[in-house]
Amino acid sequence: MAKWVFEPGHTAAEFRARHMMVSWVRGHFKDVHGSLEFDPDNPTQLALETTIQAHLLWTGEPQRDNHLRSGDFLDAAQHRTITFASTACKCVGPSDYELTGDLTIRGVSRPVALEMHYLGKWATPYWTDTGDAGPISRVGFTGETRINRHDFQVNWNGDLENRGVVVGDEVFITVDVEALLESELQRALRK
Repeated sequence: MAKWVFEPGHTAAEFRARHMMVSWVRGHFKDVHGSLEFDPDNPTQLALETTIQAHLLWTGEPQRDNHLRSGDFLDAAQHRTITFASTACKCVGPSDYELTGDLTIRGVSRPVALEMHYLGKWATPYWTDTGDAGPISRVGFTGETRINRHDFQVNWNGDLENRGVVVGDEVFITVDVEALLESELQRALRK
């Protein structure tokens, strides 16, 4: 299968968790690196590997960001990356896949299912310091999963009245991937 390399500037991961029982807190990761194995002309299989820098977390609130990076949550000083590597793929529709694989957070790996939707392929420009080195083929995917944060030893919480909690157990994760065909990227970089 063809190998596709994430374009970090156009690839991101987002999470959301319940806050104070009444709303959602969202966080983002940019500079997401990884690769896909995928054939758009025969789209029955998909494989994905990704690495996220845990310390680059952003929620828009510096105090909360620092708390989420701390040992109470991601422990980014000790566990600098969050990784996912697929181990199996099931095509569940013309543009939909269920990837199972190992998600590692805080050095703890657990199997998860990631629902991926293929957004398409397009030939596009590819800009370098010397100008347009394209065309280059790009593919796009969006994916979702949900995890229980306690499965990854993310256990901090605060109690509220009536058995409420500050942070919900369930975390929803969304990924947006834009990837470049590796062989064409290498050619473009040689120009």
